[in-house]
Amino acid sequence: MSGQALFQYRHRAGTPHSYVVYGDRPLELLPGPVAGKRFLDVGCGNGFWAGRLRALGATVVGLDGAANGIAIARAEHPEVRFEERFATETLLAELGEEPFDGIISIEVVEHLYDPRGFMRGCVAALKPGGTIVLTTPYHGYLKNLAISLADKWDDHMNPLWDGGHLKLWSRASLTRLLAEAGLTDMKFRGMGRVPFLWKGMAISGRKPA
Repeated sequence: MSGQALFQYRHRAGTPHSYVVYGDRPLELLPGPVAGKRFLDVGCGNGFWAGRLRALGATVVGLDGAANGIAIARAEHPEVRFEERFATETLLAELGEEPFDGIISIEVVEHLYDPRGFMRGCVAALKPGGTIVLTTPYHGYLKNLAISLADKWDDHMNPLWDGGHLKLWSRASLTRLLAEAGLTDMKFRGMGRVPFLWKGMAISGRKPA
């Protein structure tokens, strides 16, 4: 297995929790309409988000390291190409695809051993001028303080959760990840709950033309 990821989720069909909480807000960070453009969904799970982009008129390729997720995605969205693999710097050659207009990765980066390697793979698959959007659970001073005061860290980061989160990301650390990968024009959005106690966050960055 790639060093990028620890987990092999037992994915289920249906609407993921990320869409229940976020709706289409992560996609709003993609510039302009998505219809007619090509997108890569990295860590696509059961294919919901790839299917959502396809329904909006995009051409989509979905990737995931979990075989059962890919099987569900192919059954649920036969009009989308899904492949069981990780984002690597040789991904385009492996797929036989041209660079993509945009990349989404929804609730993935918190599970990765090697987020920098993951970002290098994503950027290599992106067109100059293209945009990547990542989402992940939000962490910041006020939220972390609230979790501490409520003595909820064992619930929030339960070490007995198989396939759980490996890393906690803040706006600053996620911005740094994108900047180190050479992305610019970062945009941030908190999502779910009240400001600074957000359930999650989305960040986008553009590959220089």
